[in-house]
Amino acid sequence: MPVTVRSETEADYEAIWQVNELAFGRTAEAKLVTRLREQGAVAISLVAEQDDTIVGHILFSPVQIENPRYRGTAVALGPLAVTPPRQKQGIGSALVKTGLHHCISQGFHTVVVLGHPTYYPRFGFQPAHQLGLHCEYNVPPEIFMALSLSPNPQTKISGLVRYHPAFQAT
Repeated sequence: MPVTVRSETEADYEAIWQVNELAFGRTAEAKLVTRLREQGAVAISLVAEQDDTIVGHILFSPVQIENPRYRGTAVALGPLAVTPPRQKQGIGSALVKTGLHHCISQGFHTVVVLGHPTYYPRFGFQPAHQLGLHCEYNVPPEIFMALSLSPNPQTKISGLVRYHPAFQAT
């Protein structure tokens, strides 16, 4: 069964809520997606469709990197959700890869993620502190990762990453 990844539409909102609720077993991430939309803080939002059913979702939202010398634009990946029966079939990977291509085409320079430390490195993410980035939240360093999309990824970005205020309620 082929999977199609495409941009979300307003008609997808209810299905996106359900995908996030099923994937996480709670409504916090679904509520976060709604808050980010309502506050105009969605940079990229994609769905994975299989057999005319939405089975996955990924969202990227703007973040601030507190560093007066940093001139790039940055986004946070998350949430990433796939319905439990469709997990471990490459749907999440397809969403991440397509999402990162969208990030590049839209001119973003850096992507950060709070996520599983063995999942995201396959896409090039590394511990954010290796790029000089630190999270505003008190989280274990191995779950805060970053990916430089700039032409010179060896350049340290450095700074404190601040998520959109919609994340505060999560």
